[in-house]
Amino acid sequence: MHSESQQHPGPILTEKQAAEYAGFSVRTLQGWRVRGGGPQYSKIGRSIRYRQCDLDAFIEANLTTSTSEAGAK
Repeated sequence: MHSESQQHPGPILTEKQAAEYAGFSVRTLQGWRVRGGGPQYSKIGRSIRYRQCDLDAFIEANLTTSTSEAGAK
């Protein structure tokens, strides 16, 4: 049941829309789904969907201030 206190996660995007929104290629998203390490997604039947809030969270979680930080994660 949906409660009014729950926040709406924002738009639900197709794989192509998600890639365009986040600046990744569709192939990159596909590779992450196989290997892991990418943003969360939903698979409904044969359809792949991404919540915009999950793409934003993935990008936020991967922010760095220098190239030496990137290897530390």
